[in-house]
Amino acid sequence: MKKNFEFIAALAFLGVVGIAAIAGLPGNILNLLIFMMIIALTAQGWNVLGGYGGLSSFGHAAFFGTGAYTTTILQTSFGINAWVGLVCGVILGAAVGALIGFLSFRAGLKGSYFALITLAFAEVLRILANSWDFTGGAAGMMVSINNGFAYLQFSDRRWFLLILIGFVAGGLLLTRWLERSAFGAYLIALRENDQAAQALGVDIFKIKIQAITLSAAITALAGCLYVQNFLFIDANVAYGSWISIEALFAPIVGGAGTMLGPLIGSVLLLGLGEITKSFSGGIAGVDLVVFGIILILCVAFAPNGIRGFVADLWYRRKSRGKAM
Repeated sequence: MKKNFEFIAALAFLGVVGIAAIAGLPGNILNLLIFMMIIALTAQGWNVLGGYGGLSSFGHAAFFGTGAYTTTILQTSFGINAWVGLVCGVILGAAVGALIGFLSFRAGLKGSYFALITLAFAEVLRILANSWDFTGGAAGMMVSINNGFAYLQFSDRRWFLLILIGFVAGGLLLTRWLERSAFGAYLIALRENDQAAQALGVDIFKIKIQAITLSAAITALAGCLYVQNFLFIDANVAYGSWISIEALFAPIVGGAGTMLGPLIGSVLLLGLGEITKSFSGGIAGVDLVVFGIILILCVAFAPNGIRGFVADLWYRRKSRGKAM
């Protein structure tokens, strides 16, 4: 499947969503699309590190929550503009990623050990945020309602969806650059065989730090936007395992290490989850059952994700056509 086609198809999908939003959508569909875009952005962040770099993380909540809490505290406690808070959230989230990466990679952690240490960091941050007064403790924090572009809040939620689409499109552009850059080539070499990459002169420690920093920055951005949508955050939401699961499930199901993977996975998982909940009468946890079934099916029949499965079918059909 050609990269240009993937890129154009992804932008076309986002364009259709944007046009549909402008034309008018029911409130529940609009809310679902907003949440899909937030999860898609989070998944794009995970995909940089886990998909292209092969460094699977179970603790991306650490970056998501840091971004969310940073912008919330700056707005509520210091009266700082939401956009400035967002930039600060991204920077601090990236810094947390760099710190975790430095400590982990300096110790030579990789594979399941690295995945577990990221989970541990996220849990430590959750406990701290649940205890500290300046983070609101167990009660959490609320952002005041102030509609306007400067506050990144809108009475017409279609505008917020369009901004989210813009950020996800930016994530696609970043992924496109990654696939064509030397940095992206180093990341893939690291994923395939880090010892061979090091033998060829690649500074794998530096590349890993850069990868986790970039991944954390994108995920922190998603956390900032989550707060601007729901106007509330607490420790269990910001640093909870739910967002780490969403961050890794979407790329794995859609196709880790690909441009379309995070978007496909986010739309498929959340879309099917909502459809299942609507038909099941709102039974609690039924969407998680659907997530589990989809993941099992992908592992069994599409180990490269939905994107990889479709690409394989396309190439097989094309090969048969040439053979005939």
